[in-house]
Amino acid sequence: MDPILWIKAAVLGLVEGITEFIPVSSTGHLILAQDWLNFTGKKENAFIIFIQLGAILAVVWMYRAKIWNVLRTWRQPESKGLIINLIVATIPAVLVGLPTEEWIEARLFKPFPVALALVVGGIAILLIEKYFRTPTVESVDRIPLSKAIGVGLFQVLAIIWPGMSRSGATIMGGLTLGLSRTAATEFSFFLAIPAMLGASVVKMGDIAEVATPADIPVFAIGFVVAFVSALVVIRTLIAYVSKNTFRPFAWYRIVFGIVLVAIYWNSRGF
Repeated sequence: MDPILWIKAAVLGLVEGITEFIPVSSTGHLILAQDWLNFTGKKENAFIIFIQLGAILAVVWMYRAKIWNVLRTWRQPESKGLIINLIVATIPAVLVGLPTEEWIEARLFKPFPVALALVVGGIAILLIEKYFRTPTVESVDRIPLSKAIGVGLFQVLAIIWPGMSRSGATIMGGLTLGLSRTAATEFSFFLAIPAMLGASVVKMGDIAEVATPADIPVFAIGFVVAFVSALVVIRTLIAYVSKNTFRPFAWYRIVFGIVLVAIYWNSRGF
């Protein structure tokens, strides 16, 4: 097995794990990383789908007690409310994502559109932080249905424009709707489970079509690295958002995006 390929798998797993749940766009960073590492093609794209499951498993593991309690007490109002909120917040992504997936991947899964999305999303975060007011919803268990639907609509932004960031759209959308930083962040984590798991299951046929037994070590490396790094990020982010703003992520997006715009403007144009 080519050791360089193992290194690429580990790097991409690390990129996925670090960026999936912070508002900087994992999809955007993976598109760029694949381009820079010359890791593109059907099998490589299947690998990206697979390592996202590692990041999702990190959320499930981190909140395993909470998830089990919700499933065990699903008839109780708070548990039932959270389940319903996750279902209705996922529906807009399904309705928009499935029919437009191929069109978006063909036209927007490219470095330049991603770079623009990073800048635009960074500016949006700064504006939301500037006008952020005292939240009216402090707990993820007490999010009203209307606000859950609103977060689901914000999630659509990340689907139609790669690089906008699913976590960024849902967290910042939650803030604009009156959720506390912790409630918005945790709801974004939980919402990632049906959204990303569903997308991975839909594309599982693509993985089976191109992957072979010889690819197992590479896929396993990416999966494990994504899981471990995502677990660290989730723990860190929850502690961070309770006392800090998202402005550092915004400035990172803007600076990084501007650099990328300059690079791809000069080398490849639009």
